[in-house]
Amino acid sequence: MPTTTTADDLRRVALEEFASTGYHATSIQQIADRAGVSKATVLYHFASKEALLEAVLSPALDQLDQILQNVGLAGLRDGGAQRALFLEQFVDFLLEHRSAVYVFVNQSSSIDAPVITRAIREIELMATFFEEHVDSVEQRVRFGVALGGAAYLLAGAPQVGPAITADLPELRSALLAVLGDLLAVDPRQPAALASASITTD
Repeated sequence: MPTTTTADDLRRVALEEFASTGYHATSIQQIADRAGVSKATVLYHFASKEALLEAVLSPALDQLDQILQNVGLAGLRDGGAQRALFLEQFVDFLLEHRSAVYVFVNQSSSIDAPVITRAIREIELMATFFEEHVDSVEQRVRFGVALGGAAYLLAGAPQVGPAITADLPELRSALLAVLGDLLAVDPRQPAALASASITTD
């Protein structure tokens, strides 16, 4: 089992601080204090707070890129097994990177950084695809409520209530069931919807 490094610890602590305290309200010194290292140590690994933001959000964006490359939005539009596979991977992405999604959903409008610009481009890519390739307004609404709603639900979970902080496999199963209903995914599709093991950031 690989051991964590100081840089790994700093990324974990920084993400926790950005999510709980807010990016602008978090200082390099706070991150250093929580990690039990000096401010100089933080700056040795990450040149700035913006570099830390890049380091903590990029893995989530890399995973989203991978989903879009592997399954593609066309699979979501066309339905069937490809749509079920996309939803499975999208839900796993949301759950694994819940804190990063929280930072983006709740703070992106106030953060001017390249990693936020990259995230906004991903959202715009998806929105443009649905605008150009999904003819029905009802279907567009379904896609928006399903994908955007799931992200906002998880990002706002502490305010929504304890039901959304349920046991992870139960929450995953519930998300897949509800999104599948919204997007008319047949639960018998062979996408192995209950098989994956998820960790959260």
